[in-house]
Amino acid sequence: MKRYEGLFILDTAGKEEGIKDTIDKISAEITSLGGKVETVQKMDKKPFSRVANKRYTAGFYVNIIFETQPAVLNQLKHRFAMMTEDVFRVLLTNAPAPKAEPALATK
Repeated sequence: MKRYEGLFILDTAGKEEGIKDTIDKISAEITSLGGKVETVQKMDKKPFSRVANKRYTAGFYVNIIFETQPAVLNQLKHRFAMMTEDVFRVLLTNAPAPKAEPALATK
């Protein structure tokens, strides 16, 4: 399995109370295809620097690190594209390897 990092911009237009449900749906999609969610980092609602559509002026950013087979990644992209009512944008990249804890030097 390979580690991936997904940056999700969630549509918050009038339904900010449903953010947790949307994050749960995203995590369920990953696990339903055999993936494993490692961490979920809820960032915050941020305004867009360039607004293409006046309906979408801001979004709630969520960063999810997960492991899955590389062959499954295209299926995930397709499923996230189908969640257009909840997910505004998705960016999936390779996640760096986790940093090892430095060993404490003993004298």
